[in-house]
Amino acid sequence: MTGIKSIIDTLTAKDHQKFVNYLQQKNKRKDTKNIQLFKLLATSNDDSKAICKHLYNVDNSNAYHALRKRLFQSLIDFTANQNLEDENSVDMQIIKYILASRTFLLQNNFSIAYKILDKAERLADEHLLFAMLNEIYHTKIQYASKYPKIDLEELIIKQEENQKKHQLEDQLNIVYAKLKSMLHDVTYKGNVIDFELELEHLLKAHHIEINTSLSFKSLYQILAIAHISALVTKKYYSIESFVMKSYDTLKQKKETEKQLFYQIEIVYIIANTLFRNKKFEASTRYIKEMEQLMQLKNRAFHKSFILKKTLVKSLNLNYSNKQDDAITLIESFTNKKHEDTETLLDLQLTCFMFYFQKGDFTKAKSISSKFYHTDQWYIEKAGMDWVIKKNVAELLLYIELQEDDLFYSRLKSFRRRYTIYLKQIGQSRILTFITIAEQYYVKPEIINTLEFRHKLEISFEWTTVNKEDIFILSFYAWLKNKAEEGNLYQTTLRLIEM
Repeated sequence: MTGIKSIIDTLTAKDHQKFVNYLQQKNKRKDTKNIQLFKLLATSNDDSKAICKHLYNVDNSNAYHALRKRLFQSLIDFTANQNLEDENSVDMQIIKYILASRTFLLQNNFSIAYKILDKAERLADEHLLFAMLNEIYHTKIQYASKYPKIDLEELIIKQEENQKKHQLEDQLNIVYAKLKSMLHDVTYKGNVIDFELELEHLLKAHHIEINTSLSFKSLYQILAIAHISALVTKKYYSIESFVMKSYDTLKQKKETEKQLFYQIEIVYIIANTLFRNKKFEASTRYIKEMEQLMQLKNRAFHKSFILKKTLVKSLNLNYSNKQDDAITLIESFTNKKHEDTETLLDLQLTCFMFYFQKGDFTKAKSISSKFYHTDQWYIEKAGMDWVIKKNVAELLLYIELQEDDLFYSRLKSFRRRYTIYLKQIGQSRILTFITIAEQYYVKPEIINTLEFRHKLEISFEWTTVNKEDIFILSFYAWLKNKAEEGNLYQTTLRLIEM
């Protein structure tokens, strides 16, 4: 039942009504229970046995499974029909043009056939549909000898150029898939690789140059690759210029409804990159653009991006001295169900961080208590970086609450499990940080000594503060605040403003 439930959960309220209408038109008998089953699956979390009993009043598992199978097929048909009506309408129109032109070509009505093919070519070219353009050029070339008005050499040049673009898009797709696979191994399995070197090798192996003329989708994939690199290396400052220039190129292209999903992805990448580089006002402008794009096409992609948008928006609010607004926003989403488990966990950990910075350790502990799965489970769902941040944040919480047993048992477990990994990825400063935090916890009075404060200042290998990762700075701010005996949140903001 997981498969059918996951499909239903992706439907909007408007889609629900459309699907019910679709079933009503499709049903030939009045006693069909498919609509009833759909509504039960959409509104409850009951298991199959309970739903079966509700539908039939007895344990009629054979009838229930047959009904569920038919409903699953109806959902597939409905989704396909929706795509034909909306997202793929351009594709269908081009296919119709090609089929119609071939009919006229077989009838030797070349003038009409080539006019139709010209329409198909303009439409396919506008939407960067290289595979369809290849089919159009193939058809035009096939009958060119029978229609003297056609410039065969020009057609051949067009087809060769189109094939180059199509091949480039295919190669980028392969590179993107390989990099995502590598990232998965780094993020969810803890494997250690030289990501930047691997990226360079892959681009060279597939003969891809960043300055090549790219399609909308290809530009998105290049940006996504750059974003992946920054995620692994924590060097968001190194990709900002490239990301912004690429999007400027993107906006010069004709935008279409079909490209909306990729555009929202790109705007999210920009907003997140600007936030990580501590440019909160600029990031907020792109969040607003993201919100506007999410309203288009009857909010088709609103649900897909709502958590990502909320996460980066709340982070910008928090680090712009609007902590209460950030907490109000993020709390409205942390307890909602969503198929984007990774972003949902990001929201929950971020909410934990907000309350910790506020000094409300009771509330922070309440959120922390909900992280009851094993580290391995969270690595698989949210990645290694998330688990490292969670562990460090919880260690600081135990120090604040003076929970000795929890602190020392978690500290021992953390060092045993992650010391080698953190050294391999060049993040030894996290180990340095928790060592200094432990020294403070054992002997709090040392925080006031000049020797300790000097050690604190020189123990971290800063690139420069403006290039440092904002989350690394936030952890460091906790120690700095202990030395200054100030307000943690304000100390964090001052450190970031430097």
